[in-house]
Amino acid sequence: MWQRLEQREIRRRLRVVPLQPGERPDPSRPAGTDMLPEIKHIVVLMMENHSFDNYLGTMTGRGEGLPLDDQGWPTAENPNQDGKPVRSYRFDSTHQVKGTPSQSWHATHLQWNSGGMDGFVTATQEIDADADASIAMGYWSEDDLPFYHGLAKTFPLADHWFGSCLGPTFPNRRFLIAGTANGLVDDLPLHLLDYPPAGTIFDMLSQHGVSWTNYHPTSGDDHLSRARRFASYRRRTLRRRRKSWLSRHFKKMTDMQKDLVFTADLYPMGIARHVLHVRGMDVFCEDAANGTLPAFSIVDPSFEEYSEENPQDIRRGESFAADVISRVMHGKGWPDTLLIWTYDEHGGYYDHVPPPAAVPPDDIDGRSMARRGPVLSIAHRLLFPQNAKDAENDAGAMRYDQYGVRVPAVIVSPYARRDCVLSDVFDHTSVLKLVEEKWNLPALTKRDAAALSPIGALDFTAPPAFLNPPPLPEPAVKWGSW
Repeated sequence: MWQRLEQREIRRRLRVVPLQPGERPDPSRPAGTDMLPEIKHIVVLMMENHSFDNYLGTMTGRGEGLPLDDQGWPTAENPNQDGKPVRSYRFDSTHQVKGTPSQSWHATHLQWNSGGMDGFVTATQEIDADADASIAMGYWSEDDLPFYHGLAKTFPLADHWFGSCLGPTFPNRRFLIAGTANGLVDDLPLHLLDYPPAGTIFDMLSQHGVSWTNYHPTSGDDHLSRARRFASYRRRTLRRRRKSWLSRHFKKMTDMQKDLVFTADLYPMGIARHVLHVRGMDVFCEDAANGTLPAFSIVDPSFEEYSEENPQDIRRGESFAADVISRVMHGKGWPDTLLIWTYDEHGGYYDHVPPPAAVPPDDIDGRSMARRGPVLSIAHRLLFPQNAKDAENDAGAMRYDQYGVRVPAVIVSPYARRDCVLSDVFDHTSVLKLVEEKWNLPALTKRDAAALSPIGALDFTAPPAFLNPPPLPEPAVKWGSW
């Protein structure tokens, strides 16, 4: 029943534009053909809000990290509003400052500064004059994040993996699942009721019988019946719609924050899809141990507790990620698995590598509530004053023709090449390209059609180099069960 309902939901959403927007990798074979039988499970672990330099910039002899002087100290710096240089420095705590730095669309474009990568300090000063503007230039080292550094030194490191756009979490995660943000430029939950014309990668997978799951931390929902999970999801959907209705009628809402529970819900899922494809972390642990992970899965952290977004202690997120990766590596499905560890965007933290120009995914420009006329602009200021302050400074067209700031990315698999650094340009639509190449699926947008798959990190011509999982450092802190 649920499968039939899901297919009906897909057809309803895509009734205007057929789900064939691009060429298949091999037009001579039907869509859904498995072109990469060595890999049976693709797992994406996407954490939150850190740049490459902020986490991995101090690694030496491994990827393009922070520029160093003769004594091994980073030399990167940005000017403040008085023209005085603020140099990169190591944080003395793994706890972050709430709200600083910013990764909003406006702040990120200031930081990027047309490729100068010299606006990280002044962006903070402009957005919050009372904040410590040097925070954007801080970084952590191997002593702070031993597991992440060990992972990046062992498995193929993609040192030119960029966010998909110069913006915050929601637009970048939308690129991961659909190859487009569909006009979204912020993290406001009331903007999440639209759907991309060509659908999402989940539509493709479901239509061709390829299993997929979005795992995320829950409060015991894994043990609920399908009917109760149906009711739980419907309540959340209705709350989101009520928030949107209230915003249109200028009701003052308090404490309305980023409302992300799992990535797949950044485009409306539908009840059947939620019941069929969304699971908690206890199910993930069982599936990883038993070798029963689906063909494609996304693993989300708790976005309020250990996603690594400020003001969280970054060690909690590392502990979560280390546990996820360890369970995959030591599970029965490891011999046939590829896992990608990366970040949705940079969180406002400095990176010295300018992101290159990107292929616009479609003809849809960004749409800010602050620029949709005086009525909506007033509502925006009432409901989201800080977001409105940023958005009202944006000028000109809001386009997706530039990659976002560089983020960490490592490809983990028994087939991974030893001593491998991939310096090709990747972004989150590289995950889509990988999925499309494996199952011979057409591209969703112009962006994923132009993307490069990270398949070069793997070697299928020799026995798997990491069939026996290599030892990796323990995370800095063991926080127990999550």
